[in-house]
Amino acid sequence: MAHSPPSAQGLPRATWSRLTEDQLLAQCDVDTYRASGPGGQKRNKTSSAVRLRHEPTGLIVIAEESRSQHENKAKALKRLWHALFLELRDPLPVGITPEVVAELPDYAAARDRSGRLHMSAKDPRFWPAVGVVLDVLAAVEARVADAATLLGVSTGNLIDFLQTEPKVWQEANRLRTVCGHKALR
Repeated sequence: MAHSPPSAQGLPRATWSRLTEDQLLAQCDVDTYRASGPGGQKRNKTSSAVRLRHEPTGLIVIAEESRSQHENKAKALKRLWHALFLELRDPLPVGITPEVVAELPDYAAARDRSGRLHMSAKDPRFWPAVGVVLDVLAAVEARVADAATLLGVSTGNLIDFLQTEPKVWQEANRLRTVCGHKALR
């Protein structure tokens, strides 16, 4: 996935993340091609690999691991949805408080009764929460302790949450590097 997509016309991430799969797909250029690599005799005979280019945001995702074009299109669409939360940042208002962050719809639903972030990447609340967490991290110039304070969680809980999914961890470290901090280990 490419980083630094266009500003997406200054529209909030929810402009796309709230769309149905069909609506999101309708905004994409869909390319099919023959994938290279292992897979036996059938692999290179059909154009089963799929590349989606989401025109409004500039995000590009691919899926080529299945011999089924239909399966690859579904996987690419899921990756595009994840990329919306991983790569598009919604700016937070100046002077935002932990109380305001706690009420953000994509974040409020993600915390458990004790207020901790603890869920798997398969949980439907995970990716929207990732978007808010990365927005907060970007807003505080990737300082994890400051982000944890705004998110109302401990630094350890925030780091554990970021480590849940390798691409989230990678994006958090990319933000840190851009802001001049060392990568988290």
